Amino acid sequence: MTYRALIVEDDPRAADALRSYLTRYGREVGASFSVEVLGSALEFLDGRHTADIVFLDIGLPGINGMEAAEIMRQTDEVTPIVFVTDLAQYAVRGYAVDALDFMVKPVTYEDFALRMGRAMRVMGRNADTAVSIPTTDGTRIVPVRDIIYVEILRHDLYWHVAGQTEPLRVRGSLTAEEGRLGARFCRISASHLVNMGQVSVVRGSGVTMSDGTELAFSRTRKKAALEALARFAGGSV
Repeated sequence: MTYRALIVEDDPRAADALRSYLTRYGREVGASFSVEVLGSALEFLDGRHTADIVFLDIGLPGINGMEAAEIMRQTDEVTPIVFVTDLAQYAVRGYAVDALDFMVKPVTYEDFALRMGRAMRVMGRNADTAVSIPTTDGTRIVPVRDIIYVEILRHDLYWHVAGQTEPLRVRGSLTAEEGRLGARFCRISASHLVNMGQVSVVRGSGVTMSDGTELAFSRTRKKAALEALARFAGGSV
């Protein structure tokens, strides 16, 4: 899978170094990273950026990285934060925001690679437990088990989540989310991606979800969808 890495760093050289380290590390371990760089905490906190891991400089202008992490943790307790800083005295405060690690500038590749092993394990666990969804009200962290299904209408995705009266609406690609959500989810048509753990009834024409919604198989996806649902019911997924 492709992991989304967010680098929040106002020094372009430091940001470029981290980006190159991620590329090199990905080649060495067989992983893929999609990297976005932001220059300030305000950009980071505007709710439009999602990530599987955040590399956060503490010495940012305006709102510093530690303050930004404290704000982030009010709505996101899951995404790992790695502080990248020359301010080593902040290390103790990092525990208050459940920071995964600290890297002290200038960061060498050897130090980066050593610490990324732990980060990869955390991201792997998170990929199976929760996803981040960037809504207009800010990024929502949603447990994977609570997602009932995702549908696309025109270019908007609608995330139907257990316990939510209205779906979460964002711009996006259903194909991209299919790759991100993994084996627990099944594409039953061009418009619908369902959580097989939330399927209550399987019929020849389609499925009934846990919220009562009936969704139809498309002709081209029916055979593969039925096979995936059978494997899931048999415990092989």
